[in-house]
Amino acid sequence: MKETKRLKNTKRPLWMIAAVIGLISVVIIGGGATYYFWSKQKDEEAAKKTVDSYVEALEKQDYSTISKLASKTSLKKSGYTKDQMEKRYEAIYGGIGVSDLKISGLESSLNKEKNQYDIVYTVEMKTSLGELEEQSFATTMSKEEDDYKINWATQLIFPDLEPNDKVSLTTTIGERGDILAADGSPLATEGNVWDVGLYPESLGEGKEKESKLKEISEEFDVSIEQLENKLSADWVLPESFVPFKIVNEGETPEIPGILYQEKTIRTYPLNEAAAHLIGYVSEATAEDIEKNPSIQPGDSIGKSGLEAAFNERLNGQKGGRIVINNEKDELKKVIQETEVKNGEDITLTLNAKLQKAAYEQLKGENSSAVFMDPKDGSLLSLVSTPSYDANQMTMGISSEDYKKYTEDINNPFLARFASGYAPGSTFKTITAAIGLDAGITKKDKTHKIDGLKWQKDASWGDHYIVRVSDTPQVNLESALVYSDNIYFAQEALEMGQKTVEEGLSKFIFKEELDLPIAMNPAQISNDGTLAKETLLADTAYGQGQLLMNPIQQAVSFSVFANEGKLVYPKLTTDQKTMEPKIAITAESANLVKDNLIKVVEKPEGTAHSLASLNKKNLAAKTGTAETKASETEGEDAETNGFLLTFDAENERYLMVAMIEGKSSGDVTSAMKPLLGNIEELIK
Repeated sequence: MKETKRLKNTKRPLWMIAAVIGLISVVIIGGGATYYFWSKQKDEEAAKKTVDSYVEALEKQDYSTISKLASKTSLKKSGYTKDQMEKRYEAIYGGIGVSDLKISGLESSLNKEKNQYDIVYTVEMKTSLGELEEQSFATTMSKEEDDYKINWATQLIFPDLEPNDKVSLTTTIGERGDILAADGSPLATEGNVWDVGLYPESLGEGKEKESKLKEISEEFDVSIEQLENKLSADWVLPESFVPFKIVNEGETPEIPGILYQEKTIRTYPLNEAAAHLIGYVSEATAEDIEKNPSIQPGDSIGKSGLEAAFNERLNGQKGGRIVINNEKDELKKVIQETEVKNGEDITLTLNAKLQKAAYEQLKGENSSAVFMDPKDGSLLSLVSTPSYDANQMTMGISSEDYKKYTEDINNPFLARFASGYAPGSTFKTITAAIGLDAGITKKDKTHKIDGLKWQKDASWGDHYIVRVSDTPQVNLESALVYSDNIYFAQEALEMGQKTVEEGLSKFIFKEELDLPIAMNPAQISNDGTLAKETLLADTAYGQGQLLMNPIQQAVSFSVFANEGKLVYPKLTTDQKTMEPKIAITAESANLVKDNLIKVVEKPEGTAHSLASLNKKNLAAKTGTAETKASETEGEDAETNGFLLTFDAENERYLMVAMIEGKSSGDVTSAMKPLLGNIEELIK
């Protein structure tokens, strides 16, 4: 009997099938959701990256990067290539002087219906006309080649700008303010000059032309090559006026082939006498415009001195309009409009007569002179010689003439009143005052000194302090009258490093003076200390590593004309200065002052030659600072000469004068005629 096999029932229950299907669905749906959220996050990150790059590029005005972030579709729609888009930004933003561009209020959100990101933001910027009111922008961003790109249009340059519209800037330049002396006389102002120009039609041809150009070249000191280059310009026609030089009134000879046109230009009545202080203006260079986009080609700006330091105040506010015109050149929108404002006049404390007289007195030397009112700090005169022609610099100096200045070993561009020097023996006044306040230096204290040179002991090696007069008994009065280096070196050593440094700290060392003049702070030494004995001794009589410019010297010496109060300097009549500070006691200041009067009155005084001026209570101190020791025995060392002098009765002026390469006697002789007439000059 055959066995019959029973088949197993392999059918799954319905509930199990349903569960499996459900599980598979959950997996599929879950995976899809995970992918969706992952993809969305990735898109958001990509979109944010593009927005961040766009904002950064726009604020940096990096138009090349902006063009790379623009979508191809939007560029095609606008009719631009990336290169054209970049140049459009440069032409518009560059043309109106856009700078300091900042984005705020940035918002971006996904527009699900259009599958794009909407972006809105506002922009602040400056133009050549100043701050522009906030501009609001809106655009979109869509995916292109697995990345998000900005849908760019010309409205992202300015909201109302269409592809064929034009943006233009028209400006009106206000009158530049004058720089005035204390009496109101102009030191920098507008004046009339003459443009000299070639008139091609009158030059003729061939040898006639050669002859006339030769005559013109010799008369105006301009090479024939330069004249021919001017004539060869593309724009020149037979009837053109071809300017090649500016001259002053009275420098206009009648020569065939040239014409003159009157023009207004910045002029400097004192010219060389005040060039280092006042400076000059000239046309802005490409470098100037790059540094300050608000400056436009053709603008005149201050290039040096007070013209540069006060340029913004003197220039005032440029007026004008930035507009959008349509392709028919019709006004579409005024983007910005400002009213022109003339520049501010600036009145200095300077005495123009004194400035000119001091310059004439020192002309031909490498020198400086600073006059100051020791009561209120007003700077009355700041002279530096040799100088340069500021009018020529403004008119347009030739490369040959400029080269003469730069190659001049006497450095005519150097403002010596702001350059640091060892002050020499004039500084003994400060050492004396510090010693008196410390109780070390006393009126009747006497030093016994033998010979013309001295050193503390053998530890100084070959370092000696030398003096001019072999006076065996020296007290404070005779030390100042004879200008005894050894006396002051010994006093400083007795005071010690700490006392001297503390005394000097009450003056202006390391301080920045509030003046619109570039200068380094005064220093007592290279490292700011007097730790070495020989350095301490040398500093006491104004040598060592001391560096003070003539302005800083005048400010420091003001204590002797002001009962110990150090008065801070000012250069403009409206300047508020720091309160005077007590640097030394009135008793010490007055004792030093009395001795400085004797430097003039006593026959043995180093400034006794000034006594013939018959000035009552004229105080003075001379100084001859060694700059380079003699390399040959018997020859004198190289020196700079100084003269400090002030009116000790009325305190109306204080002067520090200096001549490089000379002695104090030379300075005294040079300034004596001016000091004889000082009351007339400063009244």
